[in-house]
Amino acid sequence: MRLELVRRAWANPELTCSVLADGLDVPMSTLSNHWRILREAGLISMTVDGRHRRIRPRADDLHDRFPGVLDPILRLGTAESLNTGLL
Repeated sequence: MRLELVRRAWANPELTCSVLADGLDVPMSTLSNHWRILREAGLISMTVDGRHRRIRPRADDLHDRFPGVLDPILRLGTAESLNTGLL
């Protein structure tokens, strides 16, 4: 689930949590926990926009710290999403 959320955030930076999670059959409380874990892990940052939270991938930081690692992981996430029907 987290890999799918990160993949969606990378493909659509600056969208809100709820838009990025659209179509996933997961309770909002569970999604909130996933977003928190991803934020604490340093994969995303979150900004408040009124009642919404906008997700921004920390792409530059991650590419600097782990060059060449992120792209294959995100491609794997896309392949898994296609196989499980999440897309």
